[in-house]
Amino acid sequence: MAIISAAAPGRRASLSTKKKSSFLENQRLAKQKQFEKRAHKKKIKLEQLSVFTQQLSSMLEAGLPLVSALEALQDQTEDPVFKIIIRNVRNDVSGGTAFSEAVAKYPNAFPNLFISMVEAGEASGGLGPILGKVAVYFEDSVKLTKQVKSAMTYPIAVIALAIGLVQVLLIFVIPVFADMFSSFGKELPKPTQWLINTSNFMKGNILYIIGGLILFWFALKKLIATPRGRRMKDKAFFRVPVLGDLIQKIALSRFCRTYAILLRSGVPILRTLEIVSKASGNTYIEAACRDITRNISQGGQLSETISELPYFPPTVKHMARAGEQTGNVDGMMGKISDFYDAEIETTVDALTSLMEPALIVFLGVVIGSIVMAMFLPIFNLAGAVSG
Repeated sequence: MAIISAAAPGRRASLSTKKKSSFLENQRLAKQKQFEKRAHKKKIKLEQLSVFTQQLSSMLEAGLPLVSALEALQDQTEDPVFKIIIRNVRNDVSGGTAFSEAVAKYPNAFPNLFISMVEAGEASGGLGPILGKVAVYFEDSVKLTKQVKSAMTYPIAVIALAIGLVQVLLIFVIPVFADMFSSFGKELPKPTQWLINTSNFMKGNILYIIGGLILFWFALKKLIATPRGRRMKDKAFFRVPVLGDLIQKIALSRFCRTYAILLRSGVPILRTLEIVSKASGNTYIEAACRDITRNISQGGQLSETISELPYFPPTVKHMARAGEQTGNVDGMMGKISDFYDAEIETTVDALTSLMEPALIVFLGVVIGSIVMAMFLPIFNLAGAVSG
């Protein structure tokens, strides 16, 4: 009996360990299935894709076989969904599928430009160097995006702070003053009365206001997701002083750089225009690409169509014509992109330096106006007493 009782706890511990191990394994498999489902919907960040492309290019140029390079990248990738995508691509490639076909199965993870450049690299036998060009293109795009985002962070933060402060004053501070002013028994100045009315409205309808703003935000997102909504958004932004000019420069830089890298890598011009249209993210560029495609398919030249489109400034038109005359269109387009990148950097720096004092003044005027409106009755009362 002593032997049985001594063995029982050990058996129970063994069963408990097995159950725990089985539970953990089931959890792991469930997560794996979730990641597998998300693999075809996953959108990889451009910064992450840039690192992946650069490392893959370096490994291929060092002489490592494609399957081995993909295996190494799979092991070092921390994103579990991207890890599965790389694993599936590697399995397809090791099974005899072309790399371009394997990555084309994941259009959300790998953009059209990447897929087309891989196709061009496979056709020319120089996949490593072409991926190196793609990596540089992605790095430049990431740098530009970060530059614009960093410039916009400060004004957005200041405006959000101003809105938050105004809400706090309207909902919590002004009602205290309103109770105090009600004991004066005199008509309040119009700015003060308007502020108190606004405060009462905010307090009584705060839930409806929040709900309305949330509904408006979702409706706006739905609208912008439609072709008509995107056209309206681009048109509205394009008309904003300074900001519209910056957006145009960003769109033109992206157009020229994408066009140059695809053409330089041997991608057919009509396919290049199709990819540029999708990668632009701008309805003006998309419409321009359709016009250029139509003109070139009928035997025309790039500069001919560009010269008739108002979205393209004279610099682009003359440089494109010069590129056609010298047989170096891709080189000229690359120079235009470099020119606009420098212009964007200058514009962003100028905007940042102008925004800082302007926003401080804006914040001071908003808060100062509220404070002055609330102290007007006190000043009036003090004047009446001294009089």
